[in-house]
Amino acid sequence: MNSMTTNHLIEIENLGQSIWMDNLSRDLIKSGELQQLVTEKGIQGITSNPAIFEKAIKGNAIYDADIEAGIAADKSVLEIYESLVFADIQDACDIFKPVYDRTNGLDGYISIEVPPTMALDTESTIHEAIRYYQAINRENVMIKIPGTSEGLPAVERVIAEGINVNVTLLFSVQSYINTAWAYIKGLEARVAKGQDISKIASVASFFLSRIDSNIDDRIDQKLAGIDDMNCKAKLEAVKGKVAIANAKVAYQEYKKIIQSDRWKALAEKGAKVQRLLWASTSTKNPDYSDVMYVDELIGPDTVNTLPPATIEACADHCSADSRVETDVDKAYQLIESLKDPDVDINLDQVMDELLTEGIDKFVKPFTSLMSSLEEKVQQLAPVS
Repeated sequence: MNSMTTNHLIEIENLGQSIWMDNLSRDLIKSGELQQLVTEKGIQGITSNPAIFEKAIKGNAIYDADIEAGIAADKSVLEIYESLVFADIQDACDIFKPVYDRTNGLDGYISIEVPPTMALDTESTIHEAIRYYQAINRENVMIKIPGTSEGLPAVERVIAEGINVNVTLLFSVQSYINTAWAYIKGLEARVAKGQDISKIASVASFFLSRIDSNIDDRIDQKLAGIDDMNCKAKLEAVKGKVAIANAKVAYQEYKKIIQSDRWKALAEKGAKVQRLLWASTSTKNPDYSDVMYVDELIGPDTVNTLPPATIEACADHCSADSRVETDVDKAYQLIESLKDPDVDINLDQVMDELLTEGIDKFVKPFTSLMSSLEEKVQQLAPVS
C-alpha cells in the first residue's frame, strides 16, 4: 500500500460503515501498533473477548510484572485477571478517545465482555456490567453482554443505567429484533426518569461465518448420500450463502425499527441508533473469498469488526460499494429455500445450536486462561 488512497478501509468508512478490529493485547498497545492502526488504517474501535485475552496473556512475559504485583497485593486469580485486562482496556480507550471525540461518540469504543460463565444469569450480568463500567471508568468503554434470553433483560437494565452495551452472540434475525427492543426499552426507562440518552451507544453483534460453517457441514453430509441432480443443485445453491442472506434480512428489520414511532420519539431526544455490527467475519472456508463477509455487507449505520488478517486483506483488496441492500429479495428467497423438502435445514435449530456453542467458545478460553494464570501465579509467587 503506497498511500491512503489505496486503503479500501477508508472507502468503506465513506460509505457509512465503521471498521473495528477484533483483537487486543498489551504488545499491540505498547509497541505503538494500535495507534498506527488508528492513524494509518482508519480503525475506529476494538472488540475483545475471552478467547482474545487468553491468546494475549497466556505465555506472554509482558504481563509478569503486573501478575507479581497482584500476588504481592494478595489478590485472587480473578482479581489479577481483571487488573491485567482492565489496564489494557483503559489504555486502548485512551488511544481511541480522539476517535470518540471526533465522531461525537459514534465510534472509538473498546468492548469488554462480562465473564461468559454468567451468560445465563441476568442479575450477575447486570451486577458485573455496572462494576466493570465503573472500574474501567472510561466513557468510551462498551460492555459486552450475550444476547441470550437471560442476557436481554440485563441489556435493558444496563442501558437504563447509562452504560454503552455491545450485545454479542446474535445469530437469528429474531434475536437481533429482541436486542433492538431491549435497547429501546432501556432508553425509554431513562427518559421516564428524566435522564439524558444522547451519550449512550450500543451495537448488536450479528455473527456470520459460523452460520455458514454449520450449514455447509449439514449440506455436505446430505450431498454425500444423494444422486438426484435436481436435489443436489438445490443444496449447492445454499452453500456459503446463508449468513449473508440472514444479515441482509436483519438489516431490513433494523430499517423497520428505526421507522417506528417509539424509536422516532427517542431519536428526537438525541438517541443514537443501535448499529448492527457484523462479527465472526474471517472466512473459514478457503474456497470462499477472504473478504466476502466485508464486501457483501457494506452499508450505512453498520460496523464490521475484523481480525487482523482480514483487516490486511480488506485494506488490500476489498471492493468497496454499498451492498447491504442489494439482492434483498434473493436473500429472503434463500432463507425460505431452506424449508424446501430437498434442502430441509431447520434454521431455528441451527441458530440455537450456534448460540450454545458460542457461549461455550467463550467459556472454555476464559476457564483455560484462569487455570493458566493460576499456574503462573504459583510460578511467580515468592517462596516463603
